[in-house]
Amino acid sequence: MQEQSRGWVGRKLPLWVAAFMLALLAACAGTGQGADRRDIATASDQTDADRRANVRLELAAAYFGRGQNSTALDEVKQALQADPNLVDGYNLRGLIYGAMSENGLAEESFRRALQLDARNGGTLHNYGWFLCQRGRYGEAEQQFGQALSQPGYLDMPRTLLAQGVCQARNSQWAESERSLSRAYELDPANPATAMNLSELLYRRGEFERARFYVRRVNSVENLVNAQTLWLAARIENKLGQTAQVQTLGSQLRDRYPQSAESLQFEKGLFDE
Repeated sequence: MQEQSRGWVGRKLPLWVAAFMLALLAACAGTGQGADRRDIATASDQTDADRRANVRLELAAAYFGRGQNSTALDEVKQALQADPNLVDGYNLRGLIYGAMSENGLAEESFRRALQLDARNGGTLHNYGWFLCQRGRYGEAEQQFGQALSQPGYLDMPRTLLAQGVCQARNSQWAESERSLSRAYELDPANPATAMNLSELLYRRGEFERARFYVRRVNSVENLVNAQTLWLAARIENKLGQTAQVQTLGSQLRDRYPQSAESLQFEKGLFDE
């Protein structure tokens, strides 16, 4: 993910939360022009155009998830040809154009999606993240706030995480801690939230609290990596726990000998 990032959160973000930030809403089924709006929508209510649009959208999302942006864009174009009012299609098109650094086209897509459904939390979230990546923090905050204010919005932890990351990039430390802490309360199993919160607390000198969150991540074997071990080592170093620092350093050397973090450990660059 190419970003105009500054500060620690921007460097941590690609590893931990790219998937969370770019997660798409499921393609919405078409309402069907002949469907009784008082009835419950079923598959038979979809028109052929609806079905074609949704199939193309699913393919586009799959290609985008694999980084095949040009193919994904072609699929989403075909989805929108089948259904020009497909909100999730414009939302996905905005993400694809953003990944291709076509910022004007990305913004146009997000705005079109919001014209069709101004209360779509997924679009508001993705547009907010797009704006944050480009340093437009005030505008991003507005989009995140609108997403979070939607009744019944189900992705609050994800949006609070994005909001907290964006606030930290804008040096809004207290606001970032509030957003990340709330995200953690709602979804304590999300390693992205725990890592960003731990790093924030470390930078603010709250080492005991920072230790709590990174230990939660490192306690789950399939979440451990060079970054989680290095952050833990830096925290233990600040706490004066030499034995713990050496234990973590040994894990870094043994498991990730070629990593930048292992090299930093060997050079003693704990404060870089």
